[in-house]
Amino acid sequence: MPVRSSDSSVLRWPAPDEVLGAARTWAAGVGKSRAEVARIGVFGSYARDDWGVGSDLDLIAILDFSAEPFERRALSFDLLELPVPAELLVYTSSEWERLVGEGGRFGRVVTAEAVWVYERDL
Repeated sequence: MPVRSSDSSVLRWPAPDEVLGAARTWAAGVGKSRAEVARIGVFGSYARDDWGVGSDLDLIAILDFSAEPFERRALSFDLLELPVPAELLVYTSSEWERLVGEGGRFGRVVTAEAVWVYERDL
């Protein structure tokens, strides 16, 4: 969300390094608390460095497994500590591999531009 400058009443949108740093911190915490998380990435405007005031943070998480349906998975992740509005897509490893293997546009774009901010040590 916009933040107030310490010596001004003017709101400013967080800089991309602040947003990506917060994403890394958030992702490390998620990875530490949830063993099924294999990796978390940023894609979209913050990954391409063409963000602007009002840009949201697009995130993708790859899990080893999930019993939840795709539509409900992101609900169990708290995105409120991130400095800008965020959207999270959560795939299992097998779903992600299938999506990328199909060669569709979404899989190609995310594969090309993703900045992986968390990858579990194997």
